[in-house]
Amino acid sequence: MKKLMIAGMAVLMMACKGENKAFHFDEMTYSPRETVFKLFAPADAACFVVVGNDSVKMTLGKDSIWTAAVKGDWKGQTYEFIVNGQASPGVFAKAVSVNGQKGVVVDLKDTNPEGWETDGHVFRPYNDLIVYEMHHRDFSIAREDAKYPGKFMALTEPWAIDHLKELGVNAIHILPSYDYGSVDETRLNEPQYNWGYDPVNYNVPEGGYSTDPYAPEVRIREFKQMVQALHKAGIAVILDVVYNHTYDIEHSNFQKTYPDYYYRKIQPQDSTVNSQLSTVNSQLYSNGSGCGNETASEKPMMRTFMIESVKYWVNEYHIDGFRFDLMGCHDIETMNAIRKAADEIDPAIFIYGEGWSAGQCALPTEELGVKANITRMPRIAAFSDEIRDALRGPFDDDAKAGWLGSGIRIFGSSDLAGFKESMKFGIAGAIAHPQVDMTKVNYSKAPWANEPSQMMSYVSCHDDMCLFDRLKASLPGVSIDELIRLDLLAQTAVFTSQGVPFMLSGEELLRTKQGVHNSFESPDSINHLDWSNKMKYPQVFTYYKNLITMRKNHQAFHMGSADLVRENLEFLDMPEKIVAYRVNGTAVNDSWRNIIVILNASRADTEITIPEGNYTIVCCDGVINENGLGTVEGSKTIVDAQSALILVNH
Repeated sequence: MKKLMIAGMAVLMMACKGENKAFHFDEMTYSPRETVFKLFAPADAACFVVVGNDSVKMTLGKDSIWTAAVKGDWKGQTYEFIVNGQASPGVFAKAVSVNGQKGVVVDLKDTNPEGWETDGHVFRPYNDLIVYEMHHRDFSIAREDAKYPGKFMALTEPWAIDHLKELGVNAIHILPSYDYGSVDETRLNEPQYNWGYDPVNYNVPEGGYSTDPYAPEVRIREFKQMVQALHKAGIAVILDVVYNHTYDIEHSNFQKTYPDYYYRKIQPQDSTVNSQLSTVNSQLYSNGSGCGNETASEKPMMRTFMIESVKYWVNEYHIDGFRFDLMGCHDIETMNAIRKAADEIDPAIFIYGEGWSAGQCALPTEELGVKANITRMPRIAAFSDEIRDALRGPFDDDAKAGWLGSGIRIFGSSDLAGFKESMKFGIAGAIAHPQVDMTKVNYSKAPWANEPSQMMSYVSCHDDMCLFDRLKASLPGVSIDELIRLDLLAQTAVFTSQGVPFMLSGEELLRTKQGVHNSFESPDSINHLDWSNKMKYPQVFTYYKNLITMRKNHQAFHMGSADLVRENLEFLDMPEKIVAYRVNGTAVNDSWRNIIVILNASRADTEITIPEGNYTIVCCDGVINENGLGTVEGSKTIVDAQSALILVNH
């Protein structure tokens, strides 16, 4: 008898007499003789499962688990659960028909590509990761030699693998790749675009990225082929997961199987405290996601759903890590339970997320996975908007510049001090550091990371202007040459910081989205990568590649320990528009025993004072060469305008 994962969950946690109690039951089981279906639904519901053309009444068992054993061989047939007249594939379908409308009975062994049994996870220490965020369509749709533009299979093609390996990134963060609602899989011949933050079936690959959305096995097999190709190249695969909300409420599989269980609701008397509410059927639902609803991770079944979903992607698809969208909507207990479940498979699975919500959640902030609570979530990371906005300017004002524009725009001393202190906080990895004055750091007045690997260091991502556009918007009239200098300077701060570096795909090609901030449904003309820029601006790709290589080659840039960072990273006194620090490389057996990184936002070449010594220049004026670009002797040097200078002692 072959076990078949179709719907339902391996472990159910129910509220029982005020306590969480674990209820274990078998997953869907397929054999040529019968398939057994199980579903969590209200005890007073009328529940049926329709398999093919047959409707079978389900029987209520313990803990609101409904069961039906359907005789015969149903492999390849569609199915759907009917709960009080509402039809859905259930909440945990693993194969679906086109547009995810019905579940499909498949044997997952049939979806494994050749050699899948020997495919292994690509794990490395968190502090060694270099994360590259991409959207499938953006990355490949405009590539002339792509055989599968816009598809999972594009990432199996030599051109794609070669580019990623040449750049040097070792982890790919793929935007939502499960079945989502905003792309009609029956009209893929027409231009359609969405980032995918509108979940429908959380545990099935999106049919729009497959070569045949009508064949349930194809999307599963092609997703696995993509993972397999990246793993063979030594690249980890991180999945963007969006458990904080569904596409909508009324049509969601959660609501169709157990109405109102999976969502947080607001009492009418509390509506004045939450200005972002969603009203469905005269009921008030909390909207901390900003997408019309907010799931209730603290409820036992929702928590179990999230845990089992993560485990499923790890075990079935060999996923190496997860990025949690709006992690600040989820409760801390659930996030720690997910971390524990991942640890039981492999502690090297990387978990990070957005340490904020999009609105006020129904739970108190002290119970949520926001950035300020990361210290209570060991080995879970969050994005640092401190270093991001200190470098390029605030998220909510595209026209306002940050430290990068300080050589062009006029800022007061307090603004410059805030930029510098926030950058120092990010460079140290959001940990407590004796030289960081938290009273001047933007957004956070206390360190929020226990270890530097709990901080994602970045300056741009998908849901914002890309770096080039942001610099252009906040510094109007600046030449392309100057924009490139500031772009490279920004990424030098990111990739020499002690956190985990993260970059948006295409930044290495001087990516532009024509100034569009929220391009979640913009056409390909806005979102595509312009591959011709690799030849048009070769200095940009070369700098990114060499910057990544330098980080990988030198442990001093990613020491991995808060204590080591505090003891061996020293910030140097510099003029207002310069940030500089020294790292003792001998503490981590680096071949560079003493490293000085100097970041200059000024439009002027500037003479500075440094600790006296004999140094080799490895980065200067937009060029990186670890073998040396020259030497500096003594305690004075000049750092070129709007660029980084990195000096080392061997």
